[in-house]
Amino acid sequence: MGRGVRAASKTTIEITFQLAGKRHRERLPLIPTTANLKKAQRHRDAIVEAIELGVFDYNTTFPDSKHALKPVTLTLERYLAEWLSAKRPTLKASTIAGYDKIIGQIIAQFGNVQLHQLTRRMVREWVAGMSCSTKRISNILSPLRSALQDAVYDDLIKTNPLYGWNYKKNEPPREKRIDPFTSDEQTILLHQASNQASLWITFALWTGLRTSEQIALQWGDIDWNRGVMQISRAKTQDARQAETPKTLSGIREVKLLPPALDALTHQKKYTFLADGPVFVNPRTKQEWTGDQPIRRTLWIPLLKKAGIRYRSPYQTRHTYASMMLSAGEPLAWVSKQLGHSDVLVTARTYATWIPDARPEAGDAAVKLFGKG
Repeated sequence: MGRGVRAASKTTIEITFQLAGKRHRERLPLIPTTANLKKAQRHRDAIVEAIELGVFDYNTTFPDSKHALKPVTLTLERYLAEWLSAKRPTLKASTIAGYDKIIGQIIAQFGNVQLHQLTRRMVREWVAGMSCSTKRISNILSPLRSALQDAVYDDLIKTNPLYGWNYKKNEPPREKRIDPFTSDEQTILLHQASNQASLWITFALWTGLRTSEQIALQWGDIDWNRGVMQISRAKTQDARQAETPKTLSGIREVKLLPPALDALTHQKKYTFLADGPVFVNPRTKQEWTGDQPIRRTLWIPLLKKAGIRYRSPYQTRHTYASMMLSAGEPLAWVSKQLGHSDVLVTARTYATWIPDARPEAGDAAVKLFGKG
C-alpha cells in the first residue's frame, strides 16, 4: 500500500489527503486488490496535484460525499434583490432606474427558480419570445450576466450560464435616427421662441451638448477669458442631482463659438446672479429636473407653434455635428467637442455629413513626391 491509501473493507479502498489544513478521508468502491490499490494511489496523487494547483473540485470528484458543497437554496428573486441592493451605492441614478425595471422583468419570469438551477437554455427561450430589438435584449441580459458572475465569485454557483454568451435576433439593420434641423427651421424656431427659450436653443444648436449636460451647466463652468466651458456633469430624469458622465471622454472642454457665447452673454440677466444653473425653466424659474419637463412644457408647444414637425431636443446635438462636419471642420475636433470616446464613433454616426475630399486633394503630395 502507498502513502494515504489503505484497504478499508472487503469492497472499498480509503484514500486520505489534506485540503485547506484539514485531513479528508474518502472511500472508493474498489475491491482492495494489488491492481486496485495502485489505481487508488494514482487517483490520490492526481487529487493532491489538483489541490496544489488550486483546481480541485470536491463536488465533481466526490459528488456523494458529505464533504461536498451542497447547492445553496436561494431563489433568483431573493438573490437579485440582494444583489441590486448592494450595487445601488456604486451606480448612477439613471443606471439604477434601468436596473430596477430590468430586474423586475427577470424576477417576473424566473423569480421562483433556484439560483443554481437557472440555465442558458431557459434564458434563451425567454428572450427568443421577445418582440424587442437585439440591443434591448442585450441591455436586459447585461445586469443578469453581471449578477450571475458575482454569484460565481461568492461561491453561490459553480459557473455563470451566461458567461461569454449573447443573444442576437435575425433582424434587418436599423439606421440611427439622425434628423437635424435645417437652416430655415432653425430661423423659424428661434423666431417663435421666447427670450430665454431662444437663448437656450441657440446655445444647444451651437455647442452640441447633450440635453442632460445643458441643464447641469453652471455659470462657474464658463471660462470667459478663453471662450470655453468645462463639461463635467450631467443631470438625467432619474437623478436627484447632477452626476459625472458615464465615460471619461464625456468630461471635456468645449469651445464656445460666437453664437453660443452671445447666447450666454444675454442669458446672464436671467440667471447669472443666482450663481447656479445657466438654464432654468423660464416659467417657474426653477431648475430643470430632466429632459421630460423640457419636452412637455417648452419643446413640444414650441414646435407646434412654429409648424415644424416633431424631433426630440437631442436633435439639436445632431444639428450641431452636421453643421460642423458639412462646413469641413476637422473630424477629430468635432469628435472631441461632442465627447465621443472614439473618432470612429463620430465618423460612423455622421458619415452622411462628412464631405468628400476636395478636388485638389492629393495634388500637393504628387508635386512633392511624384517627380519621378
